[in-house]
Amino acid sequence: MLRCSGMGSVFGTVFRVTTFGESHGPAVGAIIDGCPPRIALDVAEVQRELDRRRPGQSRIVTQRQEEDRVEILSGVQDGVTLGTSIALMVRNQDQKSSDYEEMRTKYRPSHADYTYQAKYGVRAWQGGGRASARETIGRVAAGAVAKKVLAALSGAEVLAWVRTVADLEASVDPATVTAAAVEANIVRCPDAAVAERMIALIDEVRKAGDSVGGVVEVVARGVPVGLGDPVFDKLEADLGKALLSVPACKGIEVGSGFAGTRMRGSQHNDPFYNEAGRIRTRTNHSGGIQGGISNGEPILLRAAFKPTATILRDQDTVDESGAAVVLHPRGRHDPCVLPRAVPIVEAMVALVLCDHLLRQRAQCG
Repeated sequence: MLRCSGMGSVFGTVFRVTTFGESHGPAVGAIIDGCPPRIALDVAEVQRELDRRRPGQSRIVTQRQEEDRVEILSGVQDGVTLGTSIALMVRNQDQKSSDYEEMRTKYRPSHADYTYQAKYGVRAWQGGGRASARETIGRVAAGAVAKKVLAALSGAEVLAWVRTVADLEASVDPATVTAAAVEANIVRCPDAAVAERMIALIDEVRKAGDSVGGVVEVVARGVPVGLGDPVFDKLEADLGKALLSVPACKGIEVGSGFAGTRMRGSQHNDPFYNEAGRIRTRTNHSGGIQGGISNGEPILLRAAFKPTATILRDQDTVDESGAAVVLHPRGRHDPCVLPRAVPIVEAMVALVLCDHLLRQRAQCG
């Protein structure tokens, strides 16, 4: 059978990111091409974002203990970007490949074991290789750089938070939510009362060896008008691809999302008005995007994450020969991916917006 490799680890058009590394290999990271020169960048700013993603940060995430210390290998000098390729690397440390011995020949239900084996004829069974969430280290590191470019060239900011865990839903105003409120608790939900209930639920499923999913909401404020290209590179299309490429993400909504299907056009349309010479909309059911192009209003999205596939319960499955077996999982896994997914979602939105901002400047000045 013919086996081939693709370009699935490369993302972006002008601000172009390539991530590399397996979860149990020597290192993971990213290479960024197309970053403008003279953008202020300190390694501590990248590290701050990685600290939000790293394992072991609280009792409701995986207890794998890795500092995830980032090294900037190129493209930055004296605190500014050079305009050349930026290489970012994090060395893997706390690996316990023996925890995955059970998965050497057995396929974990709803994981990537079978599909990777079917596609390539080989797979990195220790930790899942490229299917592991450790691949997202490169995304978050590159996203930290994208955030700096966005802030420097447009003043835009990206902020995400946990909106729901299972059927628990927070009440959050995207116009006023702050990073301090998001980071005020270990579940990263700015609704303090609901956050306590979310933490209790995650603790409950963790102790039961199970997992739970939910929704991360994200807002991009200060995004200039005009980002996005018709027809296939509409802004929401690229944002959708970016978020759906994140491990465990199974759906996205823009603006009103599916709730908009229950509204009439007279209710859903966003009326325009002139605010001191700036065209605005009185409502934002469009989520800041119309015709695939940003309209200057806050861009609002929601990303749905399934329950973590690897759970600490016996499960029926098959092995590589197709024989029925029982999987007895071990290891350290997230009972809920949402708290650590927040910086990943922010990173992917920042990467898309940064890329489209640079494309817009190149095309229209």
